[in-house]
Amino acid sequence: MLATGNGGKVREIKKLLAGLDVELLSLLDFPAVPEITEDGQSYRENALKKALAVAQFTGDMTLADDSGLEVDALDGAPGIYSARFAGKDATDERNVQKLLKTLQGVPPEKRGACFQCVLVFCRQNGVHEAFTGHWRGCIHNSPLGEGGFGYDPVFFLPDQGMTVAQLPEEEKNNLSHRAQALARFREWLQKGNL
Repeated sequence: MLATGNGGKVREIKKLLAGLDVELLSLLDFPAVPEITEDGQSYRENALKKALAVAQFTGDMTLADDSGLEVDALDGAPGIYSARFAGKDATDERNVQKLLKTLQGVPPEKRGACFQCVLVFCRQNGVHEAFTGHWRGCIHNSPLGEGGFGYDPVFFLPDQGMTVAQLPEEEKNNLSHRAQALARFREWLQKGNL
């Protein structure tokens, strides 16, 4: 069970876990799951809270992630508040626009950033494992590209010379913070830890 109703995230996770002998359902399949308030003080706390709540509600082992963008010039903000940086019901576009406005006048060399991801795999009884990934880049001064979601259009990768939204999906699925965490989870599963 995936503790997310974000369609982009569901597609990404399903691709990254393809070939495993598991059926992957998500909150899109369980609309009755109550909304979970992400009020933890860290990615891990938020991911665990979501995973445990969904595991207990559905009766299925659950994988949840919390991820965010940490911008050096903003002392790590928006961090755990990335999804609601522009307010409670913020859209990806509004979050990106607020970020760009906040960074207006900040020179390119001070626009370093990192995507962070913590995945938590949890059983109904609260027994869980956590897996992490991070991805360095910098914030571009305007959105570029049509792919991805969230902050992908402004997260620039100097080695690739493009934003994440411009990357081919297969390449993103090899490099991203979520891909790194999911690769660690996949390896753990393949060692028979289920």
